[in-house]
Amino acid sequence: MIRIQTDDFDAGALLEEMRRSHDGAQGAILSFVGYVRDFTPDARTKTLFLEHYPGMCENEIERICQAAQKRWDILSYQVVHRVGALHYGDQIVFLAVASRHRTEAFRAGEFIIDSLKTRAPFWKREHLRDGESFWVEQRQEDAQRTAEWQAQIEQEAAEQDS
Repeated sequence: MIRIQTDDFDAGALLEEMRRSHDGAQGAILSFVGYVRDFTPDARTKTLFLEHYPGMCENEIERICQAAQKRWDILSYQVVHRVGALHYGDQIVFLAVASRHRTEAFRAGEFIIDSLKTRAPFWKREHLRDGESFWVEQRQEDAQRTAEWQAQIEQEAAEQDS
């Protein structure tokens, strides 16, 4: 399940929904909730405004999750990402991955959230308490993590072909 929405979400209810949907087949469910935080060291974030490319965004997140499902033995996934005006401390993203084994859930979850940060078409504009605003640029560390995942995937594919 992939949802992009302006409304807040109940992470506990989403997690319970996933747990019930597998009727005990899962050995682990990994969940992650991301929050609006300060992007600058010297000023407090007031509002983060997120825009997205409707349709394209959901499709890209689905591709990311399907890639994770092909690579790791996961039963299902859920991604809820908020857009619009979000305030400091608000929930921004929910991710859950169900698997028979915890290692698969952890790896798939990490891959999904890393890829989501660099591949999904979201744009963030931060508004500070002093009135300043700016577009948030992709962090080099996030791009590096995604590149490392891609290199790992390509290496595994090459090993399977040989």
